[in-house]
Amino acid sequence: MALKIMTITIASILIGIGINGFIIPSHLINGGIWGISLLLNYIWGWKLAVIFTCLNVPIYFIAIYYDLHYFFYGLIGTFISAIMISLLHPLNGLFHLPFLLNISLGGVFVGCGVGIMLRIHASPGGLDLLALIISKFFSVNVGLVILLIDSFIVLSGVIIFKELSFLYSLVIVAFVGSIVLLLTSIKSISISRY
Repeated sequence: MALKIMTITIASILIGIGINGFIIPSHLINGGIWGISLLLNYIWGWKLAVIFTCLNVPIYFIAIYYDLHYFFYGLIGTFISAIMISLLHPLNGLFHLPFLLNISLGGVFVGCGVGIMLRIHASPGGLDLLALIISKFFSVNVGLVILLIDSFIVLSGVIIFKELSFLYSLVIVAFVGSIVLLLTSIKSISISRY
C-alpha cells in the first residue's frame, strides 16, 4: 500500500505540473472533471481543487457500489491530486514556451500522471475513475474510453462557450488519451493491486 500511495503521489505531481505549468497559462482545458473544473474556474474564479473535489462526489457513489478497491484508491488519488494542484499553483506563468509546445507538454505531463495511476488501478478521480469502471465492465482499454469522454467534453465546451480556441484543447486530449492508452497497454510492468 505504501508503494501505491507513493506512486499516486508522483503521478499527482505530474498532473499538477501539467495543469498549472502548461494548461492553465494557455487558458485551455483538458478533459474529464478537471476540464469541467477548469471551465468553472475560468468563468467564476472558484478554487480549482474545491470544484474538482465537489464534482467527484456523484462518481464516488457509483464507485463505492461497484468496486470498493476503485473507490478507495480513487479517493486517495483525488485527495492527493487536489493537494498537488494547489501546491503547484505557483508554476502558473513560470514557463514561456511556444503555444503548441506548451499545450503538448501539458498533455504529456497530465497523460503520464493519469496513465501511471490507472496502471495501478487507482485514479485521480472524476471521469477517469468512471472510465476505469466502464473499461473493466466492457473490456475496453481505459485510454480509449478517456479519449472519447475527454473529446466530448472539449467539443461541448466549444459549443456552449463559443470559444473556438478551446479546439486546441483537443491536442491536450490527444496526448493524454494516447499516453494513457500506451501506459495501460504495457503488460510487463505490474504493481500489486492490493
